[in-house]
Amino acid sequence: MQRLNAIDFARGLVMIIMALDHTRELLHLTSLTQSPVDLATTTPALFFTRWITHLCAPIFVFLSGTSAYLSLQRVNNVQESRRFLLSRGLWLVILECTVITFGIWFDLQFRTLLVQVIAVIGLSFIVLAFLIRLSPG
Repeated sequence: MQRLNAIDFARGLVMIIMALDHTRELLHLTSLTQSPVDLATTTPALFFTRWITHLCAPIFVFLSGTSAYLSLQRVNNVQESRRFLLSRGLWLVILECTVITFGIWFDLQFRTLLVQVIAVIGLSFIVLAFLIRLSPG
């Protein structure tokens, strides 16, 4: 399988930016009481580190779609691609709803369920698996 360096580079850059956001969230002393995007109380550097991370989720979703398209072009088998997208999508949704939800809330009863980026990518793969037969023209 041939990897595209541009996609891998973009993913790596987005992961570095997300690490910056998570580090800022953990190390910023007033992160529980102050919003880094509140212009009345924040600094330009703190504002920028929060603002730039808003681009990460859409970029991850875009890169996932791009990778799915390139995979379909490489395999050129609709049934195999559909099976792969359904399987990958279901696993991502299950991962988000179990492991990641528990990791965030530490609640074995799963009273809080958030649909975040990983679940959105999984749901997008599931939808794409059913839309894959539609031709663009």
